[in-house]
Amino acid sequence: MPIAPEQVEAPAKDAVLFRSSPVRTFVALFLLLMLSFGIVSPIVAFAAGGTGNPWWQTALQAACIAGVASAAYAYSTRASLTTWVRVSTGGLELAAQESDPILLAWPDIAHVTVRRVGLRNVLDVAPVDLDRVHPVQGEGVGWPTMTDTPHGPAFTADLSEVWPGPRRLRRELAKHLTSD
Repeated sequence: MPIAPEQVEAPAKDAVLFRSSPVRTFVALFLLLMLSFGIVSPIVAFAAGGTGNPWWQTALQAACIAGVASAAYAYSTRASLTTWVRVSTGGLELAAQESDPILLAWPDIAHVTVRRVGLRNVLDVAPVDLDRVHPVQGEGVGWPTMTDTPHGPAFTADLSEVWPGPRRLRRELAKHLTSD
């Protein structure tokens, strides 16, 4: 069972938490699909000379399709895995895809990148040395997934469902990485 961020004391009082939320992802994707339908549907109806169905029937069909597609994405196996990142003056905490959380103090981080991989946003955190990585609470499932980067081995986390979002995470990271 993964450790929730509420079960871990933040390393500093100014901590900002970023966590995955399938419900928020479902709502955002559902609204995006319905907005797309609302824009495209009148154009298609005009080009086809009308559909012959009442507007509410077409809207109901769109809502059903958007609901199924949003649920399939938000609750897919990979997307439903808990991920959280906490940024503070004490360092960066990371628990990715239900791993045990780790803590890296800012001097122990060689490089941090938030990048795009297809439609996903990914966080890569390269420590100066793997011996400087601290497990937050005991030993359990294990560390987050690692990948090779030009800056050496790095912990990686899928930020696709992390809220408030990758843009805000970049701003928080920039505050702490430039202040050193």
